[in-house]
Amino acid sequence: MKLFIIGLLSGIISGMGIGGGAILIPSLVFFSSLEQQEAQGINLMVFIPVAIVALVVHSKEKNIDFKYAKWIILGGIGGAMIGSLLAMKINPDSLRKYFGIFLLFIGIYEFFKKK
Repeated sequence: MKLFIIGLLSGIISGMGIGGGAILIPSLVFFSSLEQQEAQGINLMVFIPVAIVALVVHSKEKNIDFKYAKWIILGGIGGAMIGSLLAMKINPDSLRKYFGIFLLFIGIYEFFKKK
């Protein structure tokens, strides 16, 4: 039941376009015996069907400008390859700390950004 609730919350956040990994990865690390890399791998597997559903909904609502998306997709594919290779080489404890620092900076930015 715990994993279902984690998935539900992550799916809601993902559907909003915020990034469910911010919920899913720390939850899997804290509430299960998974290492950071395993949690990130699961996040990527969960992301595929969740992203497809969110993409269909946002596409129907005309919330996607595909002329911008193609460049972001190309950059994202390259970045994903580099990031995956880096994640496998970094110690799981260090990676968890880097991810936490990243989330902290994102949170601070969101808290103080102006409209």
